[in-house]
Amino acid sequence: MTVGRIGRPVMPSVVWEWADMKRFLHIDLTRRDWTSTDLHGEDMVRAGRHLIARMLLERGVATADALSPENPLIFSAGPLAGTAFSNANRISVGCKSPLTGGIKEANSGGMFAVALGQLALAGFILEGSSDEWVVIRIRRDGTLGFDPAGPFLGMGNFEAAAALFERYGPKISFALCGPVGEYRGLLSGIAFNDREGRPGRLAARGGVGAVMGSKRVKAIVADLDKMPDVHDRKSFYKLSKDYATALAGQPATKSFRELGTAGMADFINYIGGMPVRNFRSGQLVDPKRQPLRVGGDFIRQRILQRGGHTTHGCMPGCVIQCSNVYVDDAGKEMVSPLEYETLGLMGTNCGLGDPDDIAQLNAIVNDLGVDSIETGATLGVLMEGGQAEFGDIRFIKVALEDLRLGNERGRLLAQGTARVGEHFGVGRVPVIKRQAISAYDPRVVEVTGVSMMTTAQGADHTAGAIAAMDCSGKTTRELAAASLDAQFKFAVSDSMGLCIFGRSVTDANYEMMAEAVNGCLGIAIKPSLLREIGRETVWMELEFNRRAGFTADDDRLPAFFYDEALPPSNKTARPFNDVRQCMDALMAAEMGERHFST
Repeated sequence: MTVGRIGRPVMPSVVWEWADMKRFLHIDLTRRDWTSTDLHGEDMVRAGRHLIARMLLERGVATADALSPENPLIFSAGPLAGTAFSNANRISVGCKSPLTGGIKEANSGGMFAVALGQLALAGFILEGSSDEWVVIRIRRDGTLGFDPAGPFLGMGNFEAAAALFERYGPKISFALCGPVGEYRGLLSGIAFNDREGRPGRLAARGGVGAVMGSKRVKAIVADLDKMPDVHDRKSFYKLSKDYATALAGQPATKSFRELGTAGMADFINYIGGMPVRNFRSGQLVDPKRQPLRVGGDFIRQRILQRGGHTTHGCMPGCVIQCSNVYVDDAGKEMVSPLEYETLGLMGTNCGLGDPDDIAQLNAIVNDLGVDSIETGATLGVLMEGGQAEFGDIRFIKVALEDLRLGNERGRLLAQGTARVGEHFGVGRVPVIKRQAISAYDPRVVEVTGVSMMTTAQGADHTAGAIAAMDCSGKTTRELAAASLDAQFKFAVSDSMGLCIFGRSVTDANYEMMAEAVNGCLGIAIKPSLLREIGRETVWMELEFNRRAGFTADDDRLPAFFYDEALPPSNKTARPFNDVRQCMDALMAAEMGERHFST
């Protein structure tokens, strides 16, 4: 273990032997001290979401006040971070969620995991809180610094990003607390820059930005270095090529490259599972009668006609490139990326059907550094409560400006969907564990709905989504089994820093993934370790929530999902007790003695 104090660098100015070891930094914000733990062997692989769950559980954080110094904020990159292995450079951020009161891991693409990997860092933990706002500087020579953050406070994320590049140079990546996070708004995420420097990649969900704000950390700036050497260069790069080739040949990859995530809107609208006007309908338009203007086909044609980019990679080496650059009719960039969840929650959920309108709002929420899912659901609840008509974009812009100003109304809205619904006495509030449901109505997109109900993460589709499964004629047990399998596999991807859009190859090739990790790091893990990491992660998260006081009743959908048939399918959600009993039985079979039931 190496210990350092500000102003007295003790790390050697040579690059660590990357393939043999990684470091994990423990940063004490109260004392402005830091220590470095060396990781070897399997400890380098138990990263990302798995590492976050383990550290939070071991530290007894479940009963802590989520906005107190006792709640740490953890950043972790996967074992292949820093390389150009396709879609292997996502960053995980975790803490006790101030939004849900349970565990939270939010992750993002962009360049931050690349920087950590190039610096031989598995990640770091922020403990305590600073007495003044700071920018944490992680330098390529292995030293850390704490710089005054005063010049960056109050800035929108785009202005702050430009100022960070001006101050620290172009070869950096950053994690950024936006203006809503500064006042601990629970809508806030943490922004990371993409390859072109945009702060448009967000670890958005669960209020992780509020925790960063509570610690008075405005930004964390890490130097970009060079792609590191790997243990077995020949083997690793062959596997990287094989993986990329297999991924590029997948139908899902081809769809993502052509249509982006907006292509999901066409499908979900077709099956009737879109969030429309606060989840009152599952279709914005009848696809047999008119095109869906917020769908991938329409948006692709508009981008091409205007001279934007329909494919864009947020990280090096990614062959999926599901991002895009959406431009106005003069060819000027409006936002990058414009994605399905935002089209759904900021768009159709609020009664909007033109991608230009949604792109404007998307750019604003990116500048604020807030979760477009939680923000869109909150706005939909306000409209449900009669404060505006659905489709009133002026009302939305005024609400977002209140968030920016942090005035009395803005700070109320920043508390998120559940609390805003309670404040105004709105009856139809689409949340699970006080977190907004994402753009898949659980009455129709049933397996994803079961995952959002039963994961410890709150209503988070990225913890186990299977949107395309035809659930007609399926038993509740079959849905629960599909959900649990997806939850385990998503936890593997999140722990390895892999984008879940690569799961069509990743899930079927754990042998290849283990071999790639071994070739990269010079270790000898077995494919069974990856499967175990997924199961351990899910169990630790559930155990954290149990210690935080959650019970099975917290998995229940709001009543209207059970009571109101969703047009045009006229489906209602399956009985809660049936879902819970099936999941409990499956969990017991999978987890053995580690399983608990509430």
